[in-house]
Amino acid sequence: MSQTTNQQWGGRFNEPTDAFVARFTASVDFDQRLYKQDIQGSVAHARMLAKVGVLTEDELDAIIRGLGEIRVEIERGEFDWSVELEDVHMNIEAALTKKIGITGKKLHTGRSRNDQVATDIRLYMRDEIDQVLAEISRLQDGLLGLAEQEADTIMPGFTHLQTAQPVTFGHHLLAWFEMLSRDYERFADCRKRVNVMPLGAAALAGTTYPIDRAYTAELLQFDAPAGNSLDAVSDRDFGIEFCAAASVLLMHMTRMSEELVLWTSAQFNFINLPDRFCTGSSIMPQKKNPDVPELVRGKSGRVYGHLMSLLTLMKSQPLAYNKDNQEDKEPLFDAVDTVKGCLRAFGDMVPAIESRKEEMREAARRGFSTATDLADYLVRKGVAFRDAHEIVGLSVAYGIKTGKDLSDMTLEELQQFSDTIEQDVFEVLTLEGSVAARNHIGGTAPDQVRAAVIRGRDLLAARAD
Repeated sequence: MSQTTNQQWGGRFNEPTDAFVARFTASVDFDQRLYKQDIQGSVAHARMLAKVGVLTEDELDAIIRGLGEIRVEIERGEFDWSVELEDVHMNIEAALTKKIGITGKKLHTGRSRNDQVATDIRLYMRDEIDQVLAEISRLQDGLLGLAEQEADTIMPGFTHLQTAQPVTFGHHLLAWFEMLSRDYERFADCRKRVNVMPLGAAALAGTTYPIDRAYTAELLQFDAPAGNSLDAVSDRDFGIEFCAAASVLLMHMTRMSEELVLWTSAQFNFINLPDRFCTGSSIMPQKKNPDVPELVRGKSGRVYGHLMSLLTLMKSQPLAYNKDNQEDKEPLFDAVDTVKGCLRAFGDMVPAIESRKEEMREAARRGFSTATDLADYLVRKGVAFRDAHEIVGLSVAYGIKTGKDLSDMTLEELQQFSDTIEQDVFEVLTLEGSVAARNHIGGTAPDQVRAAVIRGRDLLAARAD
């Protein structure tokens, strides 16, 4: 058995907490990362208590000074974290009381650990979402630069991982940009629901002190106080929503990663990743492994797992706060760290991608990638689409038999399938002609790629304003 009972709450207890139970129920080992937000929330709460006359100005000054000193000690690594004090909140409060005396005990007037931790985690998530948004924008900026550079670089577009139609590398990169734009919007929207203040809900039913929640919310830059005290202390929807947005983001990044892994392989040889983003093999000296995209692809599983963990954590919980909710932090913290790490790695790596233009173009030339252009050509000449489809199918079958691409066939060879085909057909059978023909918003034409880059830069500039 432990020798002492936690003095922050132990008055009702007749025996000390079992030593193992104290360790088992403590969260300070992982929630100490909330120290900045805990101090930030405590300073605002103290200012509000002084405003409504619960604290004197001298007491307020002592509390703010003491909390400032504690923050410095924590950041210097000089703070003594105690498992017996359970969590970041009690550790800081106990240190404050030790530093400034009985005034430190007055800080907790009108609040509970329940609304305190709910406030801290929302402040933390708000800060972290802002960093995630900045990293998404940085990655998108890198994509725009590379897309502009590769606006004319022809590569095969795929469906079912089979050559479908020619596109440009720049156009393909801008598809990634669009994915990330939706991710940005999801996180920005999630932030709105994060930015609601639980403080003032106390344990679950509010407080009898004359608190000014609107003033505290203003100090902490929350959009508004939470509208219901029961919901305020027990809501973890925002954490689930963050992990859901993070899961979609990581899903997108796995798609990018898979393509990068394929493209760096000898079988594709479309791109080169600089050595600093790769590693070698302990046994095969020729190997250059694309470890960054592979690892990002693998890290998606842990973020998906955190989403399921939080959903399961909240399943069937009665109102209001339950100890279960202590288990929300480690999944959230790891999801945050994983997302930021993946975005940083890609933000550094993507602008450094080097394309192998000739290999991409040659791959696009194989696989009859201009077949759809030939069908469109016939339709413009008055052939019904289904008939055009059959004509092109016969042409492709002939090409497979003879080993010729459509663009390599003579006019006489093509005309054996339709006398509608004329000399001008070769204008649409070239890769450049195929790509340039799709000259509409969202299309593959190099001019459209450059226009999309400009729109993307305008979007990033608008975010920064």
